[in-house]
Amino acid sequence: MQKSPFSFVIIGCLLLIASTSFAQRRQAVKPAGQPAEVQITPYKTTVIANGADDVMIKVVVIDSKGDEVKTARNLIRFSVQGDARIATITTSGKADAAATITDTSARANMKNGELWVKLIAGRTRGHVKFEAKSDSLWTGSTEIHTVQPGSPHKVTNDKYVAKTVTDKILGADISFLPELEAKGVKFSDKGVEKDAIQILKEHGFNYIRLRIFNDPAGPKGYSPTKGFCDLEHTRQMAKRVKAAGMKLLLDFHYSDYWADPQQQNKPAAWVGQDFITLKKSVQNYTAMVMQQLKDQNTTPDMVQVGNEINHGVVWPDGQINNLDSLAQLIYSGVKGVKAVSPKTIIMVHIALGGQNLESRFFMDNMAARNLPFDVIGLSYYPKWHGTPDDLKANMADMAQRYHKQVMVAEYTQLKREVNDIAFTVPGGKGIGSFIWEPLSTWEQIFDRDGKSNALIDVYPQIARKYGVKQ
Repeated sequence: MQKSPFSFVIIGCLLLIASTSFAQRRQAVKPAGQPAEVQITPYKTTVIANGADDVMIKVVVIDSKGDEVKTARNLIRFSVQGDARIATITTSGKADAAATITDTSARANMKNGELWVKLIAGRTRGHVKFEAKSDSLWTGSTEIHTVQPGSPHKVTNDKYVAKTVTDKILGADISFLPELEAKGVKFSDKGVEKDAIQILKEHGFNYIRLRIFNDPAGPKGYSPTKGFCDLEHTRQMAKRVKAAGMKLLLDFHYSDYWADPQQQNKPAAWVGQDFITLKKSVQNYTAMVMQQLKDQNTTPDMVQVGNEINHGVVWPDGQINNLDSLAQLIYSGVKGVKAVSPKTIIMVHIALGGQNLESRFFMDNMAARNLPFDVIGLSYYPKWHGTPDDLKANMADMAQRYHKQVMVAEYTQLKREVNDIAFTVPGGKGIGSFIWEPLSTWEQIFDRDGKSNALIDVYPQIARKYGVKQ
């Protein structure tokens, strides 16, 4: 999912306040239990542009705390931009919602706080924007990719036997840590100041995840002039992780900026390269970073070849509409890792926690192209990725269908529930989780002043319950 750099959070909030209407500002302070936002959950964000493939979208209203308002009866207005049409709108009981529908717009009243919208794709490759609005509430929207997969071509004819992770993983992505420390934040637990990494370890965590951008210091990069999350910052953080006796997951974004389902922008240094050169750039850059880390005895134990890549990598060459090219670019990253560290585990990370049909679409197409990798990683944020039951079913299906270990590579809410699911996938295939930025973001386990809060005490219990070893 798309995220804003920590350094821009305050500025972004000020701009948002300045640009919102009076009605929107009023809804921001509505009390718990009162409708505040239209939330939509698409059960696919990639559909086949064949005139028949469809996607079901769940529409609910949530309050200021993010809880569903089950009694909501708001009038919801829908719109579609792109080659798709609204086919049906039903209620929570799947009865017809008595909606007014045209191909590109519709309106219907909620019943018991829920509606279901079916979109049917046209025959044009591209993007579809779907919005759901209601007076005085924040708008819900999503982007859906319409694709024509074509015939698959294998990236290699070699037979690959996936490696397995032997330890259970209780991990945290704390890539913001150097930025927070540069701002003067000091971390403490129960009144004792310590390194944040050490505090996490003392509470059962055994893995740290770090993201890396190609040139974040560039003018259009993640951290202009300062270069947070570049190779040098990653080298220093890797030393701290290994010195603490913890393992390391390295997350290649293959971009100067955030890479996620909404954007996978090519690094500036690679713009204009032909496809053969681009593949070499991915492989050489990956190998260079791995070698730098290996030379200082901090070789990553696991690597993500791309971040939330269900819509592709290194756009436009590796967009989901170009499945052969996408698979070749991922394979170039895999080769870069293996050239330096053959034992490092390779994760393919998609942002589809409870979205089984799209997970199958992506993984089936990678399997058809014989992409070699070891672990399937899923992001899970309930607002976008379905219910815990959806996550549970998808993880079970991924493990059984592709004979691979699976894990939750990103989450923040429902800490106990998510970990109970992540560690109990049938067949022992569930290897754990990584919480996203718990030092500073969303449902964080440290307050803004760096003091640990009650949420951190959930994790020693999880570690004991599932035998997580330091």
